[in-house]
Amino acid sequence: MTGLHTGHTYIRGNKGMLPEGEEPIPADASTVAKIFKAAGYATGAFGKWGLGGPGSAGVPEKQGFDEFFGFNSQTLAHNYFPDYLWHNSEKVYLEGNKNGGNKQYAHDEYHKMALHFMDEHKDGPFFLFCPYIIPHAELTVPDDSLWQKFDGKFPEIPYKGVDSGPLHRKGGYGSQAKPRAAFAAMVSRLDRSVGEIVAKVKELGIEKNTLIIFTSDNGPHLEGGATPYFFKSAGPFKGYKRSLYEGGIRVPFIASWPGKVAYGKTSDYSSAFWDFLPTAAELAGIKLEQPTDGISMIPVLIGNSVQREHDFLYWEFHEGGMKQAVRMGKWKAVRFGTREPLELYDLSVDIHEDMNVANQHPDIILTIENYLKHARSESDIWKSDEYWPEKAPKN
Repeated sequence: MTGLHTGHTYIRGNKGMLPEGEEPIPADASTVAKIFKAAGYATGAFGKWGLGGPGSAGVPEKQGFDEFFGFNSQTLAHNYFPDYLWHNSEKVYLEGNKNGGNKQYAHDEYHKMALHFMDEHKDGPFFLFCPYIIPHAELTVPDDSLWQKFDGKFPEIPYKGVDSGPLHRKGGYGSQAKPRAAFAAMVSRLDRSVGEIVAKVKELGIEKNTLIIFTSDNGPHLEGGATPYFFKSAGPFKGYKRSLYEGGIRVPFIASWPGKVAYGKTSDYSSAFWDFLPTAAELAGIKLEQPTDGISMIPVLIGNSVQREHDFLYWEFHEGGMKQAVRMGKWKAVRFGTREPLELYDLSVDIHEDMNVANQHPDIILTIENYLKHARSESDIWKSDEYWPEKAPKN
């Protein structure tokens, strides 16, 4: 949202707030949505928001979105038949889920709103952000034709979750007797929704004037009964969600724009999400005044000029203790805790990050260490001296 990597972003992990929601980004944050809105775009977000709970400075309508519908809580978004969703700052109760009912699947509800947003704003420029959550940790789907397509197709390991008590539908993942079938059905449901968005763009006659991007926020997860190894969800990479190995952070990025983005073209350009804000600014014709760690990806998308490269890509993450990672060309460095030694991998020959070659390349380690001295700003919320518990120094 802010064009900064996680050494500079205000939010660097999940920090829940009461009664619901997460630590809010500041009211004066510069966001992608604010950039588009300033350029005359209608802006909408439908799905999950985790940058400021209800009543805070971080709610979507205070961060540049004209309309939001969905979850405003990472925790409550674990459950797909919720009691309510948020329409901007109005709580909308889902009557079909009252008293434990399973009639209104959250994904379907906010997906319908996203399609309606497109209908409403077809005659002017719009920015539509769809942070859809399936497949997320809980593996639950409606009993419909998509479920029937996969029911009984896989060997299953039943998952026992939270089906009653104070955490039921308040963050605990529900039980699932057939998690693999549920996972496959969720992926197919997401695929269907993406297809409906693409079809809507064509129906409205705006296909040649619309850039569509599909991507993911992290690698596959292990919670809720998921078995990503079964589906080879991380491909050739090591690690899953919350890991800074490639399996946790390398994701697909697919762009479609007929007449602008060449069909079937692939690129090995190393980009990251902080590149999207300067890309958005260039698309909207706005000159950026705020600092950004990103680089516009328009040249690699459209091919109209030479694409500038990153010297480094940097990540830090603070769940389970601080972790850091750096990508520099073919080199990838990972560290657990700021006082731990760097692990170093040559991704050109070791894509699974099995061979730590740090001792063989002290020059590369020195270069990355020097970069890390300036890669981050200190945060009062996410501390640099946090450690993974198992790697904490012993007294």
